[in-house]
Amino acid sequence: MKFLKACVALLATVSLSVSANDLAPDALIKQVSDEVLQIVRNDKAIQAGDMKRISEVVDSKMLPNVNFQRMTSLAVGRDWRTATPQQQADLSAEFKTLLIRSYAGALSNYRDQQIVFKPFKMKPEETDVLVRTEVRQPGAQPVAIDYNVMKMPEGWKIYDVAVAGVSLVTNYRDEFGREIRANGIDGLIKTLRDKNRSAEQAKK
Repeated sequence: MKFLKACVALLATVSLSVSANDLAPDALIKQVSDEVLQIVRNDKAIQAGDMKRISEVVDSKMLPNVNFQRMTSLAVGRDWRTATPQQQADLSAEFKTLLIRSYAGALSNYRDQQIVFKPFKMKPEETDVLVRTEVRQPGAQPVAIDYNVMKMPEGWKIYDVAVAGVSLVTNYRDEFGREIRANGIDGLIKTLRDKNRSAEQAKK
């Protein structure tokens, strides 16, 4: 759980702006990371834990900016190929809801973190790149965060994040694999749906 919290916390600081699609991947992530951190540090509702406001920020900053289908397919692994189109759509939708809920919970904890970007180089023809960063905060060891970003027709999108060398999708893949082996693809969909519904009910 510590890995997951750290991972979603760092993912929560990243969004992509449609108007900034021409930026290089590292410049784009830096620009919007600064933007989101500024919102978090100055928004009293977020600091007070207002989940509605937090969810609004997540919805506007994250939804258009992550390739959830690719992220879900990587998290599900080889079983993705055996899922029907409807099952794939359901998995992507529920996984997206799960991640957004996690991002929303993480945003309110941001205060004094500093994101340092490592040197970045890419060839003009590259469409799949790694953006390396380090998150520093008072009283704690720096945390290395690597973003896998791919070029889409509408711009660059994140499809995986590695915290201290451990990827988000790999972390979920083990959990998802166990559920699929026990209850099949539909069992995984039901588990994700039940978690999301329980979380939604808890907010009421």
